[in-house]
Amino acid sequence: MTREIVYTQRVEFGDCDPARIVWFPNFFRWIDAASRHFFIECGVPPWTETEKTLGVIGTPLVDTHARFIKTATYGDTLQIRVSIAEWRGKSFVQRYRVMKGEELLMECEEVRIFAGRREGGGIFALPVPESVRGLCE
Repeated sequence: MTREIVYTQRVEFGDCDPARIVWFPNFFRWIDAASRHFFIECGVPPWTETEKTLGVIGTPLVDTHARFIKTATYGDTLQIRVSIAEWRGKSFVQRYRVMKGEELLMECEEVRIFAGRREGGGIFALPVPESVRGLCE
């Protein structure tokens, strides 16, 4: 069974365009927050701590695919259901389903890596830490 975490987001007036529809980049902002929330809820320490212990500074995005199905507006409370669809050697696929009650509004899959810092600047992909994977399964 795949672990699923629910991140709740209330839509505010400023999240919407003049037609009172959530401006699409806000969905990506919310699922990015839901991604980190997933790891927190699974017991993974803050990235500042994993940088010290595992060399992991975070999980940057390397690919995304989204499908918008229905709209949301201010006053709506959304549930963002987050799970790991696939673990790979140096990356993972995180799946999101944005719901309003039982209605599916958006679904998205992202490929992310566990990143480390390069000397002199930049980042690189680290192998998926087994300790993190164990907490998230």
